[in-house]
Amino acid sequence: MSRKTNSSAFFFIWLWVCFCSADKSYVIDDDGGFGRTFDGIGGVSGGGATSRLLVNYAEPYRSQILDYLFKPNFGASLQILKIEIGGDAQTTDGTEPSHMHSPNDENYFRGYEWWLMREAKKRNPNITLIGLPWAFPGWVGHGKNWPYYYPDTTAYYVVSWIIGAKQHHDLDIDYVGIWNERTYNSKYIKLLRYTLDKSGLERVKIIASDNLWEPITHSVHQDPELRNAVDVLGAHYPGTVTVPEALTLQKQLWSSEDYSTFNDDVGGGCWARILNQNYVNGRMSATISWNLVASYYQDLPFGRAGLMTAQEPWSGNYVVESPIWITAHTTQFTQPGWKYLRSVGHLEFGGTYVALTDQSGNLTIVIETMTHDHSVCVRPPLPHYNVTHQKATFSLKGSFTSVRELQVWHSKFDFKTQKPVFFQNLKPINVSNGTFSLDLEVDEIYTLTTITTGSKGSYQEPPSSAPFPKIYSDDFDVSNPYFSEAPFFADQTGVFEYFNNLTDAGAHVYTLRQVLTERPVTWVADADQTISVIGDYSWQKTSISCDVYMEKVDTGGVFVAVRVDKGGGSIRNTQGIFFWVFADGTYKVTNDLSGESILAKGRSGTRAHFWYTLTLTVQGYYASGELNGSVLWKDAIVLTPKHGWAAVGTSTFELAQFDNFAVQAA
Repeated sequence: MSRKTNSSAFFFIWLWVCFCSADKSYVIDDDGGFGRTFDGIGGVSGGGATSRLLVNYAEPYRSQILDYLFKPNFGASLQILKIEIGGDAQTTDGTEPSHMHSPNDENYFRGYEWWLMREAKKRNPNITLIGLPWAFPGWVGHGKNWPYYYPDTTAYYVVSWIIGAKQHHDLDIDYVGIWNERTYNSKYIKLLRYTLDKSGLERVKIIASDNLWEPITHSVHQDPELRNAVDVLGAHYPGTVTVPEALTLQKQLWSSEDYSTFNDDVGGGCWARILNQNYVNGRMSATISWNLVASYYQDLPFGRAGLMTAQEPWSGNYVVESPIWITAHTTQFTQPGWKYLRSVGHLEFGGTYVALTDQSGNLTIVIETMTHDHSVCVRPPLPHYNVTHQKATFSLKGSFTSVRELQVWHSKFDFKTQKPVFFQNLKPINVSNGTFSLDLEVDEIYTLTTITTGSKGSYQEPPSSAPFPKIYSDDFDVSNPYFSEAPFFADQTGVFEYFNNLTDAGAHVYTLRQVLTERPVTWVADADQTISVIGDYSWQKTSISCDVYMEKVDTGGVFVAVRVDKGGGSIRNTQGIFFWVFADGTYKVTNDLSGESILAKGRSGTRAHFWYTLTLTVQGYYASGELNGSVLWKDAIVLTPKHGWAAVGTSTFELAQFDNFAVQAA
């Protein structure tokens, strides 16, 4: 190679190094107008009983968890709470009870979502409340697994929930959805709008369709009446992008369900990336996490896919995970109603920045530099991209030229040393002649803001983690329960509620009752049997005892079970050891919930309307069962599963009661 060639090569290398290391300037300006209105960041409670265990925490830990989620200027400071309108069916990690099990049944105190909305509103009176059905009671579908055959019935059912929220809990529902991740029906959406307006709920806005951008976007574009009925286009897991047709409509665009990722630091990185990029790439003005808080048994589907973890009410342990503090980078320094500036975008060497203002002089800039491998969400696939160290200079223009100082909040995911720093308040940065510069490393989040009220809240460390007690019992002797489910029971098909036997003068005045008598309009494949699980998934040697009462004559049946190995959408395929008795005087022992894999069977003499005590003991490969203290069968050979939860349930959707539940594991 000649000397001239060497000199040329050196020159171009020098030029490349200088270019790459030079500051890149980004303008923050409001003179050119504003972008979309910011609607907030939030979480979904429900969509599968995901807050099930939260209500069972004792104080002060329950209130502490709620503060980390909702209290302004403390933790996540969430601005949106989206609630499942319980439909009595399995919707990911369990069932949530309906306010109307039947057309003549109305109860606006079932479940824990009413309580959760009140607690959120108590902490943040301005929080946005959203209701969305995942499933519906069977009567809504008139025997069909479809809620649109009689759209007026479905609209009445949904609107009654909104009215009940106000009448019984003084809760104003701000938005309502259609049917989670299922086919929408334009006629129903229009009828829902009509029913809301007729009920004096003109202020309640409609989100559609909580699925994909298409075909709802095209339908709204083509149908003026539908366009007037729909206020927000909401998509799930959009991958930070939308479709061109949606951008042309005068509608707010939301990522109305996102994240659903394990809440380790990669999950926190996922959340940091999409909170910025949902707007930068897709102009989405709200992002809502599924789920709010991982407060369900971890071995159910999507364990720990929440903004924080609270899955041990028996110990009091909870964990404030990284997504809480990533959320705070935006929520503590903005409010719904703020405006995005037009000056948002991608950083030259990877990452993004957004800027928002209250149009009264306040400015908040959020920057993220998350690398690909440290910000992968569970869905959709993330194309490869690069992020490198860079120096960025920001120039404040327009009304922001008078800003002299910005508060600085910083998070750093340190995957090398495993010593991350979250939501650290750094020394304010001086703005000189309208400009300031930052050295940006990879996997960082910065908030630069004129807002001075940010705070990293904290409490003393909660109690240490501990497994579910190996010895546990419940006699269900509770009157006027605060919520309908018994502590720690997680319904997987069916609904198990406290029940008061007012006519029973004996020992079973207060019981746990399975109350569904028909199959609901399902979201996933509920089992044909009902089942509620409890305990520790690792249990192997287990003995369970429970008093049972069949209400269905001749064809009724109930069971107790151990080593139950599946829940959620896989409930139909659950295996375990199931001890059944039936109202026709028989019993059987099966290796599965469906009752097809029979280990033993025979006569039991059991009938409806009598109380019986069932005891099931499994040790190693052998199981035995007792009826009223006498051995009914023994030495059934059990090869699989090796471990799992305890459970109770019924053979069909039928009324049955349970009392004096006790379990002992070794």
